[in-house]
Amino acid sequence: MNDLKFNNLDVKPEILKAVAFMGFEEMSPIQVRAIPVALEGNDLVGQAQTGTGKTAAFGIPILQRIDPKLKKPQAIVLCPTRELAIQVAGEIRRLAKYMPSVKVLPIYGGQEISKQIRSLKAGVQIIIGTPGRVMDHMRRKTVKFDYINTVVLDEADEMLDMGFREDIEVILSDISPDRQTMLFSATMPRPILELAKKYQQDPQMIRVVRKELTVPNIEQYYYEVRPKNKSEVLSRLLDIYDPGLSIVFCNTKKGVDELVADLKLRGYFAEGLHGDMKQTMRDRVMQRFRTGHTDILVATDVAARGIDVDDVDAVFNYDLPQDEEYYVHRIGRTGRAGKSGMAFSFVVGREVYKLKDIRRYCKAKIKSQPVPSLNDVTETRVEKLFDRLDGVIQDQNLNRYVGMVEKLLDERDYTSMDVAAALLYDYIGSNGSDSREGLAGLAAKDGREDLFGDTGAGEEGMVRLFINVGKRQGVRPGDILGAIAGESGIPGKLVGAIDMYDKYTFVEVPADVAPEVLEAMKHAKIKGKVINVEPANRK
Repeated sequence: MNDLKFNNLDVKPEILKAVAFMGFEEMSPIQVRAIPVALEGNDLVGQAQTGTGKTAAFGIPILQRIDPKLKKPQAIVLCPTRELAIQVAGEIRRLAKYMPSVKVLPIYGGQEISKQIRSLKAGVQIIIGTPGRVMDHMRRKTVKFDYINTVVLDEADEMLDMGFREDIEVILSDISPDRQTMLFSATMPRPILELAKKYQQDPQMIRVVRKELTVPNIEQYYYEVRPKNKSEVLSRLLDIYDPGLSIVFCNTKKGVDELVADLKLRGYFAEGLHGDMKQTMRDRVMQRFRTGHTDILVATDVAARGIDVDDVDAVFNYDLPQDEEYYVHRIGRTGRAGKSGMAFSFVVGREVYKLKDIRRYCKAKIKSQPVPSLNDVTETRVEKLFDRLDGVIQDQNLNRYVGMVEKLLDERDYTSMDVAAALLYDYIGSNGSDSREGLAGLAAKDGREDLFGDTGAGEEGMVRLFINVGKRQGVRPGDILGAIAGESGIPGKLVGAIDMYDKYTFVEVPADVAPEVLEAMKHAKIKGKVINVEPANRK
């Protein structure tokens, strides 16, 4: 099919009207190749990741075959997660906007089953469900497949990874073999092909060619880092690029939890998403992310399935994915709906060879970048401040403030440059910019650096402090961070690593503010206990 226009499809006018209402004119590559095959009633295996329009690729053929007068299930779509089931159901409902007699019902765990049973009894033609909940309804005999003519397995690779293969096979075995079966998957491992061979009849293989797998308006970069420096590098990139919404991918649930804790200690609004979390918590996390109350979502690949957010500015591969196709799937979370996006990958040691495989697979430029220094972060903050000042100077009436500055200059022996520089210094220090390198020289100028010497801090520009409380006193890292930030007035984001032991704690702070921290903590209490803070002895 050479013509990319939806209105050249031989489908019901109600469907074309809905597509036009949604603002779509041209089909995506997977739609161009899959829809004609599906409309002919053939089985197919389609390779496509989220964000390519695959829901319409099977949703339009499903709606074309639906008999609106028959109030029985005629099509079923299986999805790995609740989030994806809800997303797919919403998309198909939009495609059925002008087909009021067609009812679409998502069924999934976590929702009261009695409500689903009532909806099924009322008459539903299209079921979008997770395998576990569909099996539950089969056992209760509240869903029957007598009139099913179309079955879709969406994100089939994820369903198999999550252990749903047995459930899927039971469901498929209970549906008439005369059905049409469409299987969509982001990756094509051997179990997918085995499933296709067993349950499909001469399926047509439809693969989006590799050059179409990546989104062209995503800038892709990588950084060679050490494992222990990853969170610091991530923080610097977040400060420099200042993305609105970001998704950070980790390979393990433990990695998600640890990174979220670290980011929160650094003052970022971050939350995690992984398979061990209860569904209600996952829903709350996603709602906060969609509404912008959470800036950074840290997730595993499985948990991220079904995330439907168009405004993600940046994706970070905190851990490089094991599979080249998962790299494509991850970075496709940004650069959606014609917008530009950024993707950053952290590469450790020999992973550089894995990155070469990803490059070859994607046929994309993933540019090497030096890890930004703390001075780079400070300079970026200053540039952004100066940009904002341009607008203030042009748009605001500053006469009152000019008078205040002139009065200060008259009363004291300062120049206007002194005042401007002091305000800039105060702003950078009080807004969480890592000015550790740019301003660390101040400690050396008045001889204060001798107080600390080499304290064994893990990062340049930082010093390590010893605090005589630890885990046995019920103290947590957040208590240490809160005490330092609260007593000294420095932003929590400037505080570095916090290493807690049973009876004591080590914490890293910027060298240029370390003397102020020591002074401020002289009379501080943590958990009601008067504490002692002093420079750490590396030996």
